Amino acid sequence: MIISKKVQEALEKGFPVVALETTIISHGMPYPKNVECALQVENVIIENGAIPATIGIINGEPVIGMSHEEIELFGKKEGIRKVSRRDLAICIANKEWGATTVSATMLLAKKAGIQFFVTGGIGGAQKGAEKTYDISADLEELAKTDVTVICAGPKAILDLNITAEILETKGVPIIGYNTDKMPAFFTPTSNINVDFNARSPLEIANIIYTKNNMNLEGGVLVTVPVPKEFAMDEKIINSAISDAQKEMEKKGIKGKDETPFLLKKINEITEGKSLETNIYLIKNNAKIGAKVAVEYSKLIKGE
Repeated sequence: MIISKKVQEALEKGFPVVALETTIISHGMPYPKNVECALQVENVIIENGAIPATIGIINGEPVIGMSHEEIELFGKKEGIRKVSRRDLAICIANKEWGATTVSATMLLAKKAGIQFFVTGGIGGAQKGAEKTYDISADLEELAKTDVTVICAGPKAILDLNITAEILETKGVPIIGYNTDKMPAFFTPTSNINVDFNARSPLEIANIIYTKNNMNLEGGVLVTVPVPKEFAMDEKIINSAISDAQKEMEKKGIKGKDETPFLLKKINEITEGKSLETNIYLIKNNAKIGAKVAVEYSKLIKGE
């Protein structure tokens, strides 16, 4: 595992570090938007007092804290493997390039000693999961890996109720940032209650600090509503999701190819509006995630 000098120094000195995934670069957005977004998110983290650590696999080597040049190469390269926990050994053994999903990013962040991870939305139970058992490995990773994930809720294409029930069963707390309801990715709210409405980054940091002192295993899910001015209209996005899912079923697309297909199709149906919302919410998540990491580092140092 290669840890960049900047990230290594930050970890050694106890500075706040925030991990970022690479699936969003290789499978979530087209070039050059993917690279632009990745670098903008890194800048947001820096502006809010933390060190970004974009995580990916290059020629079989996990890289913690990719350079701008590496992110650019990642954004251009075709055929990069989408890597979750199950794919890590395969990708590394065969010296492939790999884009880390939520589960793989959490795992590698933990190995590197990084406590916080910002993403757009987590995976979860696909619609119909009660019959197909199509459930993302992200939920299992949250259950056992001590990393805090800051996101805009589960991806809107999922069954949010089943996803929330699984998280409850796994003992993963859902923290809302200034919200009583779990966000639904493209929209700021759903019908699902969070476990706690945290009013500030310090409140969130204090919960994580307490959890770690109690040696409670597993992650924490922090859900941040997309700002209303950037949110999608609920009827429009739900209609787009429904149409995209119908086409996916017709084409017989399954497994890890579902999410990239659906997000691309939804973007086409909404004429690019869903991608704009996606970018805005990731930047917002990065701002909150960095602030939480900063407050946590102060608690660790006794400030």
